Amino acid sequence: MNERDFVGYGPNPPKIEWPDGARVAVSVVVNYEEGSEYSLLDGDPHRETNNEVPSPLALDERDLANESFFEYGSRVGVWRILNTLGDYNIPATFFCCALALERNPEVGPEIVRRGHEVFGHGYRWEEYYHMDRDAEREAIAKTIESLKRTTGERPLGWYTRYGPSVNTRELVVEEGGFLYDSNSYSDDLPYYTNVNGKKWLVVPYSLEVNDTKFWRGGMVTPNDFYETARNTLDVLYSEGASRPKMMSVGLHCRIIGRPSRAAALKRFLDYATSLPGVWITRRVDIARWWLEKYP
Repeated sequence: MNERDFVGYGPNPPKIEWPDGARVAVSVVVNYEEGSEYSLLDGDPHRETNNEVPSPLALDERDLANESFFEYGSRVGVWRILNTLGDYNIPATFFCCALALERNPEVGPEIVRRGHEVFGHGYRWEEYYHMDRDAEREAIAKTIESLKRTTGERPLGWYTRYGPSVNTRELVVEEGGFLYDSNSYSDDLPYYTNVNGKKWLVVPYSLEVNDTKFWRGGMVTPNDFYETARNTLDVLYSEGASRPKMMSVGLHCRIIGRPSRAAALKRFLDYATSLPGVWITRRVDIARWWLEKYP
């Protein structure tokens, strides 16, 4: 049952404490997806429609230019992002499409070696809301098995590409090995929901500070990303003086991994790491902190 909650924490969100009295917990999310998108070579009925630039080709024709945008993400972008995070000693969460990691075997072990979180993002780009319950359950299990094979770790969090189905949260809880999911944009703090009589932790995500806006509209120049990220942190940092908050930053290797946009990411990380009381950490660490301190 997927009940809606329009109240949440209301006008008085809980006065929680982050480690070392931080005002804001910042979660940097890297979506590793390249190679999991729709592809005629994989037998899909149409090519990928998510483009940097509009495609002149029919859906049943390969767009080699668009394919190369995705290839840039896995060939170059992911390494630039990994190196940037390393420069600032920032642990991130990688939303991993399992097929993408199968197709670039060096990336999975490197994510783990550098201290980042392996997080379940589906086997590939599939609309789970079009699947029946058993098919979605199988897709989740296939993702877990693949990620364990390519990274050596199982995911403890889940976020469904294209959005969850009415069954997703129940299936994630039913699977038994997850700590939390991020299939919500409804709050600036983690919260519990009820799943078949069980209390379940949601660590919400956000599309506000998200580089997809370079492709979908809303961001034109790298400065657009920087200003959006800085404004978001400034507001949450101010509020966090009395009521600490959480912030999500969503990145994609084929997008922010380009040089000029990576420069904007560096500017933001320069700013965020210069402020006292900003805890930049993995989502699983936020989840574990919440489960321990606010059960």
